Amino acid sequence: MPDETMPAGQPTIRVTAMPANANVYGDIFGGWLMAQMDLAASSVASLHARGRAVTVSVEGMAFHRPVFVGDEVSVFGRLVKVGRTSMHVEVEAWARDRHAEDGHKVTQAVFIFVAVGPDRRPRALGRPAAGPPPS
Repeated sequence: MPDETMPAGQPTIRVTAMPANANVYGDIFGGWLMAQMDLAASSVASLHARGRAVTVSVEGMAFHRPVFVGDEVSVFGRLVKVGRTSMHVEVEAWARDRHAEDGHKVTQAVFIFVAVGPDRRPRALGRPAAGPPPS
């Protein structure tokens, strides 16, 4: 079982799992949870890049526990590695029954992003992403 110490600070994203995000058994789809994690990671990456950053891969995703309809899902993201154009963002998703105090880690992964310019090509971090995106 994963470490059960919730990350310090506020989550990057907090959302309630709804029936539209679940299968017929009331378990939340892994794809929905992964999308929430990608949103959180992209927020961290685009802030660091000071512009557009795109997901290029996900490493080490494993589902430890299910998420159920009505659970509050908190997603924590933190920058763990920076390259010339790339960023690695470690993401943890935690679920809490809406009537309980304690949560538990449901999944984690590392999302890898590349900063891109207006031409949608990789750009070095630290260089501004000047100009509007092409039409």
